[in-house]
Amino acid sequence: MPSQRLRFEDLIPSPIEAYGAPDFDHRGGALSPRRLPAWTRPQVPALMDVVVRMPSGVRLRFRTDSARIGVEFLGTNLVTPPAERRPIVFNLETAGELHTASSQAGNTIVLDRERRGEFELQRGEPDTVWFDGTGTPTDYELWLPHNALVELRTLVLEPQARLEPAAPESRRRWIHYGSSISHCLEAIEPALIWPAVAARRAGVALQNLGFGGQCHLDQFVARTIRDAAADVITLKVGINVINMDSMRERVFASALHGFLDTVREGKPTVPIGVISPIHCPSAETMPGPTVANADGRFVTFAGHEEIREGCLNLVRVREIVAEIVEQRRRAGDAALHYVDGLSLFGAEDASDLPDDLHPSPAGYRRMGERFAPVLQQLAESGHA
Repeated sequence: MPSQRLRFEDLIPSPIEAYGAPDFDHRGGALSPRRLPAWTRPQVPALMDVVVRMPSGVRLRFRTDSARIGVEFLGTNLVTPPAERRPIVFNLETAGELHTASSQAGNTIVLDRERRGEFELQRGEPDTVWFDGTGTPTDYELWLPHNALVELRTLVLEPQARLEPAAPESRRRWIHYGSSISHCLEAIEPALIWPAVAARRAGVALQNLGFGGQCHLDQFVARTIRDAAADVITLKVGINVINMDSMRERVFASALHGFLDTVREGKPTVPIGVISPIHCPSAETMPGPTVANADGRFVTFAGHEEIREGCLNLVRVREIVAEIVEQRRRAGDAALHYVDGLSLFGAEDASDLPDDLHPSPAGYRRMGERFAPVLQQLAESGHA
């Protein structure tokens, strides 16, 4: 008897819950998750749209008694030469255990290092990754790839297997907003991005709004957080503002206040942790922008002193973030907390910054392990 091939289009939102994907692109019978709601589409910049479609932190939750579980999909990787194309990895989690399956198939978008915005699309084929199930009714969470675009086609189960909704989510819900260092493209598995490591250790359910290169305190993200279900919220802000030189001190401080004001409109008492940037050697005392050099390491440029007034470096960003949190706490927001990013990844960890900006896979895991007790304390403070 042939296997069951069930279209994801017919399974989501029930019996499969796509946690962390409030919207989807429909692509010829396939579903491509998006990490922001549909109403944000006209406001999302084109470069940001690409990373919104990368399902970092997104999980498919379901229950089945199938002894074998397959996921048919078409993946698309982004590659900047001379880097090589990396595998597309899925994790299947059940009862705290992680299982891994990967694929080398799919499309490749080859980015041009010399000409920003230029690329070549190399088309590939869909693939199916396989996991062993328990053969008895079991709740599963399938972690989708964090570093690729994914078109979900079919879920493949044994002929007589049943598919049902997983038990309702009982963990506290954590929304995290950040940059590429929270998107974690460099991690080797989706369940090993640092927010996922922290979430599992702290016993909370992650919704990851870490967008590579795109953490600029956009109001459409603030409104998304304001309107979403959350028991604890964290914002890791500051590095992309320097990377792109998108704000100076006058604008950054006001934008952070405005972002917090918007979130507080819908979440007046939910614990919020504001995390300052981790260590980045070239931007600690030098303002941005940052650009990858010929060796792939990110460096900053001195620029012209006469037009540098109000430019930001990481030392100053951390001071501003801490000052704003303390100011708002004095004004009565006792549920707002400051977290020093250097406590998660400091100068002593610099050997785990291969490109002088993004942590290595080991560095990401260590960040998650270090943040877990902080996250647990934040989550519990909202239920004290």
